Amino acid sequence: MTSSVESALIGLGLTLPEAIAPVANYVPYVRTGNLLFVSGQISKTTAGAAVTGKLGVDVDVAAGQKAAELCALNILAQVKAAVGDLDRIVRVVRLNAFVNSAPEFIDQPQVVNGASNLMANVLGDKGKHSRTAVGVASLPLGVAVEIDAIIEVS
Repeated sequence: MTSSVESALIGLGLTLPEAIAPVANYVPYVRTGNLLFVSGQISKTTAGAAVTGKLGVDVDVAAGQKAAELCALNILAQVKAAVGDLDRIVRVVRLNAFVNSAPEFIDQPQVVNGASNLMANVLGDKGKHSRTAVGVASLPLGVAVEIDAIIEVS
């Protein structure tokens, strides 16, 4: 049975990927009480393709938004792995986003809107969250965006 969240993704022409396994000594998520802390998810598919590069140099805002959207899909995949059903999401509490940016690049918030818009579009008010959008000098594997999340679940 498909959850209403997964149905909303399908309606947007998106597919929930499989949760990506960690590549170092950490776990993909930790649940404490009703809060799920999802480790940083990068702009990479389960097939290994990644949106790489630096915003303001070789990645434009539109491609950065797609990278952030991919991070959000990977976050939702981890939530499904953790709780089994995306309809158990009570609220996206916070997204912490890191954008691989040239020193003069200042549009990190517009890039991160790719993730924020996806959460709001598939979860409605439950997807509206607090967030950070920080420019950084580099990210693992040269990806364009990495985002971690705090999600309230039932």
